[in-house]
Amino acid sequence: MPSLGADMEDGTLLLWKVHPGDRVKRGDIIAEVGTDKGDIEVEVFEDGVVKKLLVEEGTDVPVGQVLAIIENDETDASPAPEAKAARVKASPVAKKLAEERGLDLHTIHGTGPAGAITRDDVEKATGEKRPARPKTEKRPSGDNLSKMRHAIAVAMARSNREIPHYYLETRIDLKRALDWLAEENKKLPLEDRMLPVVLLLKAVARSLKDVPELNGFWVDDGLQKSEAVHIGFAIALRKGGLVTPAIHDVDQKTLSDIMKALEDLIPRARVGRLRSSEMTDATITVTSLGELGVETVHGVIYPPQVGLVGLGKILEQPWAENGMLGIRPVLSATIAGDHRATDGRRGAQFLDALARYLRDPEKL
Repeated sequence: MPSLGADMEDGTLLLWKVHPGDRVKRGDIIAEVGTDKGDIEVEVFEDGVVKKLLVEEGTDVPVGQVLAIIENDETDASPAPEAKAARVKASPVAKKLAEERGLDLHTIHGTGPAGAITRDDVEKATGEKRPARPKTEKRPSGDNLSKMRHAIAVAMARSNREIPHYYLETRIDLKRALDWLAEENKKLPLEDRMLPVVLLLKAVARSLKDVPELNGFWVDDGLQKSEAVHIGFAIALRKGGLVTPAIHDVDQKTLSDIMKALEDLIPRARVGRLRSSEMTDATITVTSLGELGVETVHGVIYPPQVGLVGLGKILEQPWAENGMLGIRPVLSATIAGDHRATDGRRGAQFLDALARYLRDPEKL
């Protein structure tokens, strides 16, 4: 059972989409799991053959319990032990503890970001237990919205309890960016035209490459930077509640690709058809409330991430440049940073990079 949220303790296996003997490949949907934030499609991360389903549909399962056995059938091209070990995702603390305990990391199920093995996973495998966080009382079953609000409350309470936040804000002149986008959209069919948010997301991704300490996770008392930039984009649901699925590899996507990703992701989020990787892979979150008239957003970091970018409404405001005063479209951008991972100087460098990329949209 994958961990699909900061404080998820269990989930309900709703539906198997495979049977014993089926061949699966990386990325295939093999099951649906019910969580406090909705129903999630669970992907498989290795090619192989389904040998056995261990959990019946309708069963509540704790995070980390094995759901099925999938056998890798690449017998002719098995990697050398050294190569195989190099692909195991684990925090430095977890690797050290596993070595001290004589445990093979390949036998331990990871519940950390992107399936990484954490210290808690190793200690669970050895039968040891660290002092647990105070456990939240389970709510009685009710409507989905109340359960989602409870899940959000638990995650945000943990964030405020554990993460020392700092906040920075800047204003960015978007005239060049919006003028350039308008010209680009004239070249495109109506259905392919792009919204300003794609420029903002691509600029965030480029800025994270300049300040990589904001792109990653705080796990086992240390920062794990991520090479990939998977932006969790906050999406409000029509009946209330909020989800933040990941748009994968935003730094490598074109602006048109980002627009297509949003057009695919938002409708699926609102009908509860998200994939497990979209719920677990985000390396930073972007929340944009400009369409609701909010001028400035000071967000709360979603653990174990270490940063959150807030984007407000684009407003026509007075702007002085080169001794001349005019009216420009201005955006308020904020960064909430985890002070354990970065400091105000690195946060300021991120906002400076964001403004710089948006002043030069041709390079996005």
